[in-house]
Amino acid sequence: MNQEEFAVEGLSSAASIVVDRWGIAHIRAENFLDMFFVQGFNAARDRLWQIDLWRKRGLGLLAADFGPGYLEQDRAARLFLYRGEMRAEWDAYAPDAEAICRHFVAGINAYVELCGHQPQRLPPEFAALGTRPAKWQPEDVVRIRSHSLMRNAVSEVIRSNILAELDAELDALRQKLEPPHDPLAGRDRPAPLPLDCLDTFKLAIAPVTFGSERLAAGIGDARAWRKMTPLGDVVRDTSLQGSNNWVVSGARTASGRPILANDPHRTHAVPSLRYIVHIASPEFNGIGAGEPALPGISIGHNGHSAFGLTLFLGHDQEDVYVYETHPEDPGLYRYGDGWEAFRDIGETATVKGCGEAALALRFTRHGPVIAEYPDRRLAVAIRTVWTDPGTAPYFKSIAAMRATSFEAFRGHIGGWGVPAVNQVYADAKGDIGWAVGGFSPIRPNWDGLLPASGDGRHEWQGFLPGHALPFSHNPAKGYFATANEFNLPADWPTDRPIGYEWLEPSRAQRIDGVLAADERHSVDASRSLQTDVFSVPAKRVVGLVSALSGRNEAETAAMGILFSWDFRLTADSPGAALYELWWANRLKAAVIAHAVAKPELRPLLAPGDTAGILDRLEAMAADAPEEFAALALGSLAKAYDACRQMLGPDTRQWAWGRLHEALFEHPAGAVADARGRWDVGPFPFGGSDSTPMNGSYRPTDFRLTIGASFRIVVDVGDWDNSVCINTPGQSGDPRSDHYGDMAPLWAAGDYVPLVYTDKAVEAAAMLTWTLVPQGAA
Repeated sequence: MNQEEFAVEGLSSAASIVVDRWGIAHIRAENFLDMFFVQGFNAARDRLWQIDLWRKRGLGLLAADFGPGYLEQDRAARLFLYRGEMRAEWDAYAPDAEAICRHFVAGINAYVELCGHQPQRLPPEFAALGTRPAKWQPEDVVRIRSHSLMRNAVSEVIRSNILAELDAELDALRQKLEPPHDPLAGRDRPAPLPLDCLDTFKLAIAPVTFGSERLAAGIGDARAWRKMTPLGDVVRDTSLQGSNNWVVSGARTASGRPILANDPHRTHAVPSLRYIVHIASPEFNGIGAGEPALPGISIGHNGHSAFGLTLFLGHDQEDVYVYETHPEDPGLYRYGDGWEAFRDIGETATVKGCGEAALALRFTRHGPVIAEYPDRRLAVAIRTVWTDPGTAPYFKSIAAMRATSFEAFRGHIGGWGVPAVNQVYADAKGDIGWAVGGFSPIRPNWDGLLPASGDGRHEWQGFLPGHALPFSHNPAKGYFATANEFNLPADWPTDRPIGYEWLEPSRAQRIDGVLAADERHSVDASRSLQTDVFSVPAKRVVGLVSALSGRNEAETAAMGILFSWDFRLTADSPGAALYELWWANRLKAAVIAHAVAKPELRPLLAPGDTAGILDRLEAMAADAPEEFAALALGSLAKAYDACRQMLGPDTRQWAWGRLHEALFEHPAGAVADARGRWDVGPFPFGGSDSTPMNGSYRPTDFRLTIGASFRIVVDVGDWDNSVCINTPGQSGDPRSDHYGDMAPLWAAGDYVPLVYTDKAVEAAAMLTWTLVPQGAA
């Protein structure tokens, strides 16, 4: 076993990092705050390029490293920073929140300092792009908000354009609303907001991209990089990210112990968004995953209680506001019976090769201004919960991870800000539960589904109290599962709306059906369910055409393939390849084209909401069977011909995984001349966005984009029997053995042990780092 020792400033007692054979670090410190110091040091050891870029993107500091092509992204990011009082911010999480962050960033800075003396330890991206890692401040951890997942500003703007000409029934083809609701009820059609009003907002939440043209941009070209992300990509990426989780009581497991499972679905990347770590001190001993730039863990267990989260995706935590500006003074906007001044903040940004540049930031009482149209005397701003103390994404985990009872856990989740989450819980006493967390704005006189006037008629009246949000403790059915579906309790008060835009329920339906039928659940059963590729929508769609007859050879052959298929989107399945190509590229588009006469409006409905499209298809089949048959069979024949062109004439050789591949592309690989060496994959992959094993993809080339890069199944009480996977690997350094080693296992549906006890950690150890205080003997 390899061993190294380092003397570091800021540590009070000796500590250790033991890295196991799967690249998972097990940290042991002599006191609680030293534990976070070592967690920060270790995060930098494995993910320094990633967390350094995360900080610079979030604080709006990219242009200093990469030039004028990043100046607009810096301005956008700074608009959404937390700018409130820091004492209130720290107090919102835990009494020791500031101390935890101070020690965590001291650990990061200690590793940065080490790299200053030993530059060979720096990941190769720094040399390739000519940058260096920066030191952190404790506030950096919590002031950055723009990596959270929020809803539904983008949808509001799109809806304003759709409902300006169409009705809510057609808007449901894009996003079905639950509970049923008509945003036009009792109001006139909205004025459509220009779609480009979203450019700055999209840039604020966008990842960092690298390209030779952007890196070579001059200061005069900076504005050209304001519009970078196509609207369709933003809609797809924000609407499909979600997760699965479930918790099963010991009364329904083979072992008699609870089981908790969680697989967050986020944009696939290299390195992974999540990082698995074991942190231990006399006061705390927990293992699981969090985001590498944050202290603590948000999904895992503490040796007594296990916890996991999914997005409570209908929770609407943002609004678009539209303002009339003064006819003679564009620095004023209408509010109430008078005019109110914009709040203007001038900042400077260091720009590589260009000195400094001024950044003009403008705010209203509601939030940052993202667009202005002087000719129309119009300004657009966004109000989010981000501006309130306590809304650093996931950071409330530093309190929740310490809970040892459901009551204490739910109490912490009651103060959870963003993103809105379904938290599941299980403990060694046998308790299980579900609790919703997230600041929920109270809108007394509007529904939040369309842009609102910023003149004072539409004001939030605080948030719903955290203790009033939904929860369940030891449910009678013996399990609880969530998958971002509409899951408000049946008796939820209609006068207390939380939101209307959820993910379609097919994943949740499949998970619930499997768990309901399994009275002796096991860790292996949870693993199988996390990698399940049965498609509920496919069964419904194929059922609709099962009574039809082909009108030509292509239709007949295609129907023969679908009718012999088991609705499982396995990577080797011909039926899965045909169905997904039909559904994603032909059938949904055909339904939208049939419903919407104006071609220019159809892209606003794309890519289409699975629930809304299915409702429309089933209504057509019942009410207009001849039209349905022509639409379904015609689009199926086109899909069959496209499959032949892409996969060859022998239908027995067709396979979904030949089209649907997972490739983890390093964002800087091309400009760093890595020639694919920093990429991981490709791997044939099954599933879709509608299967428990989420395999969301780009409809243009079927490349996997979103899914569960991290999975965990916790055997509550027999902790070493728990399993996990993190793709493509634990390390973010392309030179590491753990950079891509988990990807083949993940692609095959396999897991690695999540070892916890001292004996199991010792047996799996491959590398030990010992840290001692600076100056210690």
